[in-house]
Amino acid sequence: MVSKKVEAALNKQIVLEGESSQFYLSMASWAENQGYVGTAEFLYRHADEERQHMLKLVRYINERGGIAKIPSIAEPPVEFESLTTAFENLLKHELKVTAEINNIVHTCLEEKDYTTHNFIQWYVSEQIEEEATARGILDRIKLTGSEKGGLYLFDRDLENLTGGSISVPDAGK
Repeated sequence: MVSKKVEAALNKQIVLEGESSQFYLSMASWAENQGYVGTAEFLYRHADEERQHMLKLVRYINERGGIAKIPSIAEPPVEFESLTTAFENLLKHELKVTAEINNIVHTCLEEKDYTTHNFIQWYVSEQIEEEATARGILDRIKLTGSEKGGLYLFDRDLENLTGGSISVPDAGK
């Protein structure tokens, strides 16, 4: 059985995963309206992935005898200044999610809930990937600058990215 303290921490994470899904969905809609079809497709897929992360937590809490709470979620931003600012905001959000997952790990250890500690390690690994992807995308945008041909190629690259982190080509090659 999950302790009330761990249950509360996991329910807080449900909110963050839901916010992540909505944030990606909002960015996808904005990108699509700006003509970044590939970026939008990448973000729509990621919104679905974040929802699955939330669902995984809901099921885990319920399976462990707790009560998963399905929250209302604050409306994410709908306008972004540029692709750069959109992905900078995304990275900030992912860093916040990572900090909260680390708090869950700490709580699990305090409560000696090694089962949940084991379960949450998947999220720890996932956040490493999420941060690396956001940083890689920002690096690519910065390399591209505002040059339209480069943004077009960037957009196509994101459309074809199926998962995992995006790498920045080595300038020395």
